[in-house]
Amino acid sequence: MIIRDIQPEEFEALGNIMVDVYSRLEDFPSPEEQPKYYEMLQNIGQLMQKPDTRVLVALSEEDEIFGGVVYFSDMKQYGSGGTATKEQGASGIRLLAVSPDARKQGIGKALTFHCIDLAKRSDNDQVILHTTKSMQVAWKMYEKLGFERSEDLDFKQADLPVYGFRLYL
Repeated sequence: MIIRDIQPEEFEALGNIMVDVYSRLEDFPSPEEQPKYYEMLQNIGQLMQKPDTRVLVALSEEDEIFGGVVYFSDMKQYGSGGTATKEQGASGIRLLAVSPDARKQGIGKALTFHCIDLAKRSDNDQVILHTTKSMQVAWKMYEKLGFERSEDLDFKQADLPVYGFRLYL
């Protein structure tokens, strides 16, 4: 597996994976309920226009996109509700998605480790992310990697509770 910055010709493919993954989550808002959120997912490459922001993809040796994630080396660009964007000395991870066909291969973990390494190289002392009850596979993975619940980062996206996590480096 190769992890690298996304290329413009891959924007649509990763956007399709993200919309597919998030729309399949049980008890997660549908595209009809939160069209702007799904528009952001579909147009994931546009997030690279934000300063200190990278969209990363995990690829097979044949350049098939397995999944992706957005990494923020400055939380001001993170774009969530709650207090996360005010955090200093922190990197952020958002919108991790792995294609259903590529699950159980350690791709989500590899993308997360890559973001942790980027945070260390940027001299940040923590990594912040958010997840929901609908994302139990990711939630458990983050806890196994050492992320701890951080209730001060919790917020609601419309009626959806969103839970904050931190990993101190």
